[in-house]
Amino acid sequence: MIYSKEVENMCSVCKGAYHGPAPIPISGYTHGIGWCAPQQGACKLSLNVKDGVIQEALVETIGCTGMTHSAAMASEILPGKTILEALNTDLVCDAINTAMRELFLQIVYGRTQSAFSEGGLAIGAGLEDLGKGLRSQTGTLYGTVAKGTRYLELTEGYITKQYLDANNEVCGYEYVHLGKMMEAVKNGMDANEALKKFTGSYGRTTEEQGAVKAIDPRKE
Repeated sequence: MIYSKEVENMCSVCKGAYHGPAPIPISGYTHGIGWCAPQQGACKLSLNVKDGVIQEALVETIGCTGMTHSAAMASEILPGKTILEALNTDLVCDAINTAMRELFLQIVYGRTQSAFSEGGLAIGAGLEDLGKGLRSQTGTLYGTVAKGTRYLELTEGYITKQYLDANNEVCGYEYVHLGKMMEAVKNGMDANEALKKFTGSYGRTTEEQGAVKAIDPRKE
């Protein structure tokens, strides 16, 4: 150890009470949001940490096409690493790296969502966040001054129809739950039957309820 001459000439003063550093929480499940340098895209990262080691990682991205492939790599990279190793690992995408930084801060300061539950949450909690069909809870809405709003995707699913009332205001919508539909098709159900089975609606969608017309939000 090398000391400057000024420090070498100092006398020693003993430290009194020593409480030690606050430990990193042993186990915790938490979420964090990150963004890329040009702020073109974002990542929601969810980690389940047990005994200081990442056991489960859910990587959800929105933005450029490349970040989806970065997320694929991050989902392989993160499990099995300590949170410090993960912080010092290139997770390929700026947004994912930033999300990891935010999660690290939450974990080391004991602010995880399961900070007060013994042992944290079961591994698999990330899948529960996605719900049935295992799809991210996303919303895609588009609007212009000239033509108003277009509903493209909401929590319920892919929007196929947008219902308007007599004032041309949105009063309801029809959707397809793509996760459930694709699962049914994969299990052998006819695609048209699956489409019909997993199509639903929300709001006022009939003439009796005040819906005057339906539009295809992607074409009309």
